[in-house]
Amino acid sequence: MADDSGLEVYALNGEPGVYSARYSGEHGNYKKNNLKLLENMKDIPKDKRGARFTCAMVFLTPGNVEVIAEGHVEGIIGFEEKGNNGFGYDPLFIVPELNKTFAELTSEEKNAISHRGRALDNLKKKLTDIL
Repeated sequence: MADDSGLEVYALNGEPGVYSARYSGEHGNYKKNNLKLLENMKDIPKDKRGARFTCAMVFLTPGNVEVIAEGHVEGIIGFEEKGNNGFGYDPLFIVPELNKTFAELTSEEKNAISHRGRALDNLKKKLTDIL
Protein backbone atom coordinates (compact mmCIF):
# COMPACT_ATOMS: atom_id res chain seq x y z
CA MET A 1 0.00 0.00 0.00
CA ALA A 2 1.20 3.51 -0.76
CA ASP A 3 -0.25 6.99 -0.50
CA ASP A 4 0.59 10.57 -1.30
CA SER A 5 -1.11 13.83 -0.53
CA GLY A 6 -1.04 17.35 -1.84
CA LEU A 7 -2.68 20.73 -1.64
CA GLU A 8 -4.59 22.11 -4.61
CA VAL A 9 -5.36 25.85 -4.61
CA TYR A 10 -8.04 26.74 -7.13
CA ALA A 11 -6.89 30.34 -7.75
CA LEU A 12 -3.41 29.02 -8.56
CA ASN A 13 -4.64 26.49 -11.13
CA GLY A 14 -4.10 23.61 -8.71
CA GLU A 15 -0.69 24.64 -7.38
CA PRO A 16 1.20 23.40 -5.51
CA GLY A 17 -0.41 20.05 -6.37
CA VAL A 18 2.09 17.24 -6.91
CA TYR A 19 4.85 19.67 -5.96
CA SER A 20 3.38 20.34 -2.50
CA ALA A 21 6.36 18.98 -0.55
CA ARG A 22 8.89 20.90 -2.66
CA TYR A 23 6.87 23.95 -3.69
CA SER A 24 9.59 26.35 -2.56
CA GLY A 25 12.30 24.30 -4.25
CA GLU A 26 13.50 22.64 -1.06
CA HIS A 27 11.83 19.32 -0.25
CA GLY A 28 10.00 19.30 3.07
CA ASN A 29 10.73 22.89 4.13
CA TYR A 30 7.25 23.65 5.45
CA LYS A 31 8.01 27.23 6.42
CA LYS A 32 9.38 28.14 2.97
CA ASN A 33 6.49 26.36 1.25
CA ASN A 34 3.96 28.29 3.32
CA LEU A 35 5.73 31.60 2.70
CA LYS A 36 5.76 30.96 -1.05
CA LEU A 37 2.07 30.08 -1.00
CA LEU A 38 1.23 33.24 0.94
CA GLU A 39 3.31 35.32 -1.47
CA ASN A 40 1.61 33.80 -4.51
CA MET A 41 -1.80 34.48 -2.95
CA LYS A 42 -1.16 37.96 -1.56
CA ASP A 43 -3.58 39.64 -3.99
CA ILE A 44 -6.27 36.96 -3.89
CA PRO A 45 -9.36 37.97 -1.86
CA LYS A 46 -10.89 35.74 0.81
CA ASP A 47 -13.77 34.60 -1.39
CA LYS A 48 -11.33 33.29 -4.04
CA ARG A 49 -8.98 31.35 -1.71
CA GLY A 50 -10.64 27.95 -2.06
CA ALA A 51 -8.44 24.88 -1.85
CA ARG A 52 -8.52 21.21 -1.09
CA PHE A 53 -6.23 18.59 0.30
CA THR A 54 -6.19 15.43 -1.80
CA CYS A 55 -4.88 12.02 -0.88
CA ALA A 56 -4.44 9.17 -3.34
CA MET A 57 -3.92 5.62 -2.08
CA VAL A 58 -3.13 2.45 -3.93
CA PHE A 59 -3.21 -1.10 -2.65
CA LEU A 60 -1.71 -3.93 -4.67
CA THR A 61 -3.38 -7.24 -3.89
CA PRO A 62 -1.42 -10.50 -3.78
CA GLY A 63 -2.94 -11.19 -7.22
CA ASN A 64 -1.48 -7.91 -8.55
CA VAL A 65 -4.80 -6.11 -8.74
CA GLU A 66 -4.44 -2.36 -8.16
CA VAL A 67 -7.09 -0.84 -5.94
CA ILE A 68 -7.00 2.97 -6.08
CA ALA A 69 -8.91 5.41 -3.88
CA GLU A 70 -8.92 9.14 -3.22
CA GLY A 71 -10.04 11.35 -0.41
CA HIS A 72 -10.53 15.12 -0.29
CA VAL A 73 -11.21 17.82 2.24
CA GLU A 74 -12.31 21.27 1.11
CA GLY A 75 -11.15 24.48 2.73
CA ILE A 76 -9.71 27.92 2.20
CA ILE A 77 -6.22 29.32 2.49
CA GLY A 78 -5.81 31.84 5.28
CA PHE A 79 -3.80 35.04 5.21
CA GLU A 80 -1.44 33.96 8.00
CA GLU A 81 -0.35 30.81 9.76
CA LYS A 82 -2.42 29.80 12.79
CA GLY A 83 -2.00 26.87 15.15
CA ASN A 84 0.81 24.62 16.32
CA ASN A 85 -0.44 21.13 15.45
CA GLY A 86 0.12 19.24 12.25
CA PHE A 87 2.67 19.98 9.56
CA GLY A 88 3.03 21.30 6.04
CA TYR A 89 0.22 23.61 4.97
CA ASP A 90 -1.90 22.82 8.05
CA PRO A 91 -1.40 26.31 9.60
CA LEU A 92 -2.84 27.93 6.45
CA PHE A 93 -5.64 25.49 5.58
CA ILE A 94 -8.91 26.60 7.16
CA VAL A 95 -11.87 24.25 7.49
CA PRO A 96 -14.83 26.64 7.08
CA GLU A 97 -17.30 24.51 9.06
CA LEU A 98 -15.01 24.62 12.09
CA ASN A 99 -13.49 28.07 11.47
CA LYS A 100 -10.09 26.61 12.37
CA THR A 101 -6.95 25.69 10.51
CA PHE A 102 -5.84 22.08 10.42
CA ALA A 103 -3.02 23.17 12.77
CA GLU A 104 -5.59 24.39 15.32
CA LEU A 105 -7.42 21.05 15.40
CA THR A 106 -6.69 18.23 17.80
CA SER A 107 -5.47 14.98 16.27
CA GLU A 108 -8.90 13.48 16.84
CA GLU A 109 -10.67 16.38 15.10
CA LYS A 110 -8.31 16.30 12.14
CA ASN A 111 -8.45 12.52 11.75
CA ALA A 112 -12.26 12.64 11.69
CA ILE A 113 -12.30 14.81 8.55
CA SER A 114 -8.89 14.37 6.92
CA HIS A 115 -8.27 13.58 3.28
CA ARG A 116 -6.12 10.59 4.30
CA GLY A 117 -8.89 9.21 6.48
CA ARG A 118 -11.40 9.64 3.67
CA ALA A 119 -9.07 7.97 1.17
CA LEU A 120 -8.56 5.06 3.57
CA ASP A 121 -12.33 4.71 4.08
CA ASN A 122 -12.82 4.67 0.30
CA LEU A 123 -10.05 2.10 -0.08
CA LYS A 124 -11.61 -0.14 2.58
CA LYS A 125 -14.97 0.00 0.74
CA LYS A 126 -13.33 -0.94 -2.54
CA LEU A 127 -11.38 -3.79 -0.96
CA THR A 128 -14.55 -5.12 0.70
CA ASP A 129 -16.27 -5.13 -2.69
CA ILE A 130 -13.53 -7.18 -4.40
CA LEU A 131 -12.62 -9.57 -1.59
